Amino acid sequence: MSERFATIDVGTNTVLLLVAEREGGGLRALRERAEITRLGRGVDATGLLRPEAIRDTVAVLAEYAAEARALGARDIACVATSAARDAQNGADFFAAARREAGLAPEVVSGDEEARLVYLTAWRDFGGGSSAHPLAVLDVGGGSTEFIVGEGPAPRDRVSLQAGAVRLTERHLRTDPVPPAELAALRAATREALDPLGALPPGPGARLVGVAGTVTTLSAVVQALPRYDGERYHGSTLSLAQVEELVGRLAALPVAARAALPGMEPKRADVIVAGALVVAEAMRRTGFPALTVSDRGVRWGLLYDRFGA
Repeated sequence: MSERFATIDVGTNTVLLLVAEREGGGLRALRERAEITRLGRGVDATGLLRPEAIRDTVAVLAEYAAEARALGARDIACVATSAARDAQNGADFFAAARREAGLAPEVVSGDEEARLVYLTAWRDFGGGSSAHPLAVLDVGGGSTEFIVGEGPAPRDRVSLQAGAVRLTERHLRTDPVPPAELAALRAATREALDPLGALPPGPGARLVGVAGTVTTLSAVVQALPRYDGERYHGSTLSLAQVEELVGRLAALPVAARAALPGMEPKRADVIVAGALVVAEAMRRTGFPALTVSDRGVRWGLLYDRFGA
């Protein structure tokens, strides 16, 4: 049997698993999974991970670790991002992960998270004989990363404390979202993303959008009845489409959003803020459209730790 490896990305909102095997000179996915556990629920207000959030996330980690080992993964690399970075009691989560899942998640900085995301985006969309500048937008639950470069290593990057969960918890109180509340959320999002203007991507650059907010928006646009990574990966979203979704989603109650074809039900309450981050980031960086990537930290981690 070929060598097999696993990577796990513990985000503020979602926990993602990738199990891959070495094939020829590359790595091929055997299993991918995503579960929304919202480890970062309430962290922005309290600075603490809630016990139930730790419990739910560690239960998924234990399941993922068992699955990866059953598939023959020789090594499992596990990283934790925004929520674990920000929480004062992150040690409680790490201890539970070691005890119940046999894993030792590593906290990665915003800069390292950005580097890993850029690595996989470049492999998929930036390299080859017609290489061009690349900009990558990674909208997470707690933070947003924007990375630019002209080759396989990023030239510059920024990590901002503006994610779908964080902005929802700070600014949205009403269901559905009334116009005044939506306008206030937009203003706050625009202010938070203003530093993106200091990272010019270069002429002819392509924008790649990564992570669950972007793939969910693509799925809703395509009205996909079930998750289909191949349909998301490489698809295009225009700024006009994202703005149309912001208005449509904000006008619907959460329950109605959750029932839309393509919507992950557990993401329905934070998708309005996530969509606004995408729209305002595109506007601030001057991109009329983006290419959707179904890959992110877990794939960058795979290439970084286990690649040839």
